Amino acid sequence: MFHKHGKKNGKFSIVTALGKQEAERKFETLLKHLSHPPSFTTVRVNTHLASVQHVKNLLLDELQKQFNGLSVPILQHPDLQDVLLIPVIGPRKNIKKQQCEAIVGAQCGNAVLRGAHVYAPGIVSASKFMKAGDVISVYSDIKGKCKKGAKEFDGTKVFLGNGISELSRKEIFSGLPELKGMGIRMTEPVYLSPSFDNVLPRYLFLQNLPSALVTHVLNPQPGEKILDLCAAPGGKTTHIAALMHDQGEVIALDKIFNKVEKIKQNALLLGLNSIRAFCFDGTKAVKLDMVEDTEGDPPFLPESFDRILLDAPCSGMGQRPNMACTWSLKEVASYQPLQRKLFTAAVQLLKPEGVLVYSTCTITLAENEEQVAWALTKFPCLQLQRQEPQIGGEGMRGAGLSCEQLKQLQRFDPSAVPLPDTDMDSLREARREDMLRLANKDSIGFFIAKFVKCKST
Repeated sequence: MFHKHGKKNGKFSIVTALGKQEAERKFETLLKHLSHPPSFTTVRVNTHLASVQHVKNLLLDELQKQFNGLSVPILQHPDLQDVLLIPVIGPRKNIKKQQCEAIVGAQCGNAVLRGAHVYAPGIVSASKFMKAGDVISVYSDIKGKCKKGAKEFDGTKVFLGNGISELSRKEIFSGLPELKGMGIRMTEPVYLSPSFDNVLPRYLFLQNLPSALVTHVLNPQPGEKILDLCAAPGGKTTHIAALMHDQGEVIALDKIFNKVEKIKQNALLLGLNSIRAFCFDGTKAVKLDMVEDTEGDPPFLPESFDRILLDAPCSGMGQRPNMACTWSLKEVASYQPLQRKLFTAAVQLLKPEGVLVYSTCTITLAENEEQVAWALTKFPCLQLQRQEPQIGGEGMRGAGLSCEQLKQLQRFDPSAVPLPDTDMDSLREARREDMLRLANKDSIGFFIAKFVKCKST
């Protein structure tokens, strides 16, 4: 099951630029990095409703409570003023494994590695004697081989830490479809990061660093008309509206109804009124005839937006943590044509002198630099632009772009830094600038390109 960003085998798109052995080594390093969470939890402050300093103070109080008085620093990002960084403590090696075990699905396991508790639907199996209140060890079934309701599991599993069960085995597997709430409260996770379940929901949005950077690169201005072409769940949409001081018009499209509802909920929660979300296929967003009047609903007339964000559906190979390597080449090939259709629609909808930002959360050449090279050839009206702020590395060679062009791209490569070991002692001694450097590098895999459309001739 994939979210907006599915998955694929990226080894082959790296080979062209690096040569086979080097590519193999790089791929192994990458998979290792992808199986660990980034070394910071990143939250974006909803500056529409509160100041960064106010939210930082509230968050410091919250962390003190969650971490039983441990004092973990919160850093404000110097280049992204509305972003707060919280170091992740881990991996912690001296956690005692318990006899009583629970196995959770891979997606649930990934969320636990980033600070979540375990909700009942995520539990796949549990020891037969498990009762509510028991201290249990939690493992992730990274290959999806564990049978629902099993009493034991000997397959590949990764230890996530210990927690206290809120339910007995009998209650979890009673067959009640409505079983939702908390299943296991994590008390000793391998990676200690704050839980954001219902923490300051109107003031904070949990977002990876590059995802928050994208909107700053787009640089929306009050009063503009802006399109977010593949918008769910609305992290970037709400960020656009907040940076515009909620003045102007932000149109958000997504073709899945439930996801569009999520965008609307997020806009409401964050107090943003300039957002209009529609369930609509972005590839069909250009109005081809002038006959019917859709009165501001999609499809739209060509050249009607000041700025467009295309955060494209992709193979999602930059997502972290991701322990299961389930990418197939066939799937990789499926994203490029869809991305091109969306891109073509975006170029048509953009006003002359308008800005188009293309981004993905993957690290393949085919979905990133190759798409930029294709776009520059296909649409002579587009020019690559230097990005501000520049936090990621430059683009990857192999798609025929010049050195100058590669410098105008931003690529976040999770394998670019050694995996850190963070404990309380190393945190106390860490220098602020070293922590910031690590936060900028040790993120999810991501890619950003910024184009400007020349005047119509």
